[in-house]
Amino acid sequence: MAVGDHASELTRARRLIFNDRLGEALTVVELVLAAPSAAVSPAERVEALKLRLITLINLGRSDEYAAALDAGLAAARVLQDPGQYGELQALAAIVALRAGSLDRCVRALVHGSRALGAVELLSETTAWGWHNLAMAYSYTGFHGHALSAMERAREVAVQVGVPTAGTDFAAPQIRLRLAVDLDHRGDSEACLRILRDIATDLERRVKADEVDRLRPIARGAMGYAMVRLGTLGGALPAVDPWPLLESAGLSTRATDFRTLGLACQAIAERRPIEAVARLETAKVSDDSLGPAELPRLRALAHLGAADYRSAYHADRLAYRAANAQLDLLRDLFVDGVAALLDHEDLVRKVDFHRGEAQTDPLTGLPNRRYLEEHITKLVAAGNHAAIGVCDLDGFKEVNTIHGHLSGDLVLQRVAGVLNRVMRKGDFVARYGGDEFVVVLPTTAAGEAREISRRIEAAVAGEDWHALVPGTPVGVTIGWAGLSGEDFQTVAEAFEAADHAMLRAKTPRPRAAS
Repeated sequence: MAVGDHASELTRARRLIFNDRLGEALTVVELVLAAPSAAVSPAERVEALKLRLITLINLGRSDEYAAALDAGLAAARVLQDPGQYGELQALAAIVALRAGSLDRCVRALVHGSRALGAVELLSETTAWGWHNLAMAYSYTGFHGHALSAMERAREVAVQVGVPTAGTDFAAPQIRLRLAVDLDHRGDSEACLRILRDIATDLERRVKADEVDRLRPIARGAMGYAMVRLGTLGGALPAVDPWPLLESAGLSTRATDFRTLGLACQAIAERRPIEAVARLETAKVSDDSLGPAELPRLRALAHLGAADYRSAYHADRLAYRAANAQLDLLRDLFVDGVAALLDHEDLVRKVDFHRGEAQTDPLTGLPNRRYLEEHITKLVAAGNHAAIGVCDLDGFKEVNTIHGHLSGDLVLQRVAGVLNRVMRKGDFVARYGGDEFVVVLPTTAAGEAREISRRIEAAVAGEDWHALVPGTPVGVTIGWAGLSGEDFQTVAEAFEAADHAMLRAKTPRPRAAS
């Protein structure tokens, strides 16, 4: 097969994903990726890797997310296509959110939006990129951004002549998540207005005979919106919601819609005891409609049974669950401002002696080349300095578990921490990999120990759980030059500090009892 002949297979794979036939889609994609490298163009490889990641996300195969994302991003960087890179960043946001890292999620959303906004030659791929970015925004709770991104997806689809733009890029699940989120936060009237809008849209599509052409999960979202409307006393449309819910597919979200839909119907039909019983045994994912939906429905069911104490308790749980992410976003905002200030300070310091060839592009710190020049000048001038090699603990696990994109973010965070705790006149550089070097002029052993303590405490005090959940990051430091010893070469000085760092990492044997 000639290079570039896989386009129809990839189009088929995307359509299979659209129709919730995930196993078949993965088989098609794997066959493309298994083809000889010479037979698959760079653009086809990126598209295949991206569709593979989408399929894995929908299948819930979380152990494979990091490796699949790394492979896709690496291929996209080689291709240098902002549309493909933007869609991969949207998927990276979903992966980060499911890993519990709101920090990485928000970064990926911003990168994805900027990349897609930079696309000049629009295509159907660009439209799908905006579609997936809208979904990522929606899952994260940025509902206004989600609606805007989906509108952009539809605009691009119409502009490039996608014949099914009206159904492929209809995403009632975004409006549904916005509606229930408003209800969770106490604005039930606004929730009712949006659910009624979805009902009106459904009736229009029924008349136009478009419902069967909607994506299965979109049909499920419309069906759930109808039964959810009934829980708040809204008048139900003439359309039967259950055929929509039953045709939503076999994904986790579709199953959750049906599970919760039965409870919603019991509440609407004034069978609260049945609703309570269903909800007590319901097992649903927080990704489907947010962590507050289950306690909110319990509150409505208890209210229907006149159990006001239980209703109040469940409603408080729903409200707290709905606002937990808002609290995390506030913390993230504060951390983001702090990181921005660290970066601005870092830029001011590095600009002092900066040249592009002397700066590490990832962290903004002076690189190994500039470090060697700096120490050479100190040695040549006969000045004494302490050299510390800082090696990160747990960094290999970060790359293995969370992927290299997360590893880069950890290195950037550590660079900011080191820059923040250094004294005026101290020098910080990235030596390579996960090693940083600090140079302290005319420093005694006690001062170096205090600097070590400050660095170790600052690194340990970072919120690594928000960035790389379950993978703590620490630092081990080895020093040379503290006893007044002189070094004839940069390599000799660094080798002594590196050996000291390795000794510090080696556990000491216990004394004999």
